[in-house]
Amino acid sequence: MANHNEIQHDFPKVNRDQLITVQDLLDFKQQLILDIKKLLKEQSGQPGHQWLKAFEIKKMLRLSESKLQYLRDKGLIPFKKLGGITYYNSEEIEKLMASGKLNDQMKMA
Repeated sequence: MANHNEIQHDFPKVNRDQLITVQDLLDFKQQLILDIKKLLKEQSGQPGHQWLKAFEIKKMLRLSESKLQYLRDKGLIPFKKLGGITYYNSEEIEKLMASGKLNDQMKMA
């Protein structure tokens, strides 16, 4: 779970004598809602970040290294490689799982 110190905010530092506008409050509210959603997603066992590494995908899909490699080689699971590390987009993986296509392909592998 993410530590509250790890969450990055894009808000400028506010001084005691500085005025806060309604837009500042709305921006803060929106960021707070996003942070809470991210924490809740992490609590429910879902990753809170968009790009996942292989060990996270293997855990999430209950795959072995060889089965994950097979799915990559066949183009059945989308991925990106950056600096020798393979990343998977969690939203795309979730869409594949929801469609049932990934389950069908894993049964045939």
